[in-house]
Amino acid sequence: MFRQAASRLLTRSTTTLRRLYSTEVATDASSGDAAFVEAWKKVAPNIDPPKTPIQFMEPRPPTPSTLPSKLTVNFVLPYAAELSKAEVDMVIVPATTGQMGILPGHVPTIAELKPGLLSVHEGNDVKKYFISSGFAFVHSNSYADILAVEAVPLDRIDPAQVQKGLSEFTQKLNSASTDLDKAEAQIGVDVHSALNSALTG
Repeated sequence: MFRQAASRLLTRSTTTLRRLYSTEVATDASSGDAAFVEAWKKVAPNIDPPKTPIQFMEPRPPTPSTLPSKLTVNFVLPYAAELSKAEVDMVIVPATTGQMGILPGHVPTIAELKPGLLSVHEGNDVKKYFISSGFAFVHSNSYADILAVEAVPLDRIDPAQVQKGLSEFTQKLNSASTDLDKAEAQIGVDVHSALNSALTG
């Protein structure tokens, strides 16, 4: 039986269906919303159906046929949008695998971000932020969505406070007795070291 299954798998034609990329999927969700509304009316006919998330989303921009000259960036925090549809030349993010430069036409990527310096380049103007963590989503249509937990413009950080925090957390790390204390102190050392590197950098 195992041999029959294996032979069927091996003799299957090579013209298998490929899975579509998200940019190739139609963004019209009216049929899905209509089915949801109909199901809602059967369950709760006296209550208006809630709006679904797709009703608040703008249509996805198509993937351009030629390489665009600008990268469109959305840089958002849980409480604010630092950049919204900003057209820039390049963004450099502190990925967990190292500094990652994002230019127009970058390959689609999802990158986890670590504490470090995020810089947004537009001509000769460079905006620098220190971010705590997050994710960067680079799409094939030269859009980049950067989601950070915390972000502070670099010019608002006090170098004296960073040095003070680094020495305090280093002392806590050296005197920590439990694994929890060591882990908390190590996080403090890592963040303050990244802050110090961003300031001196």
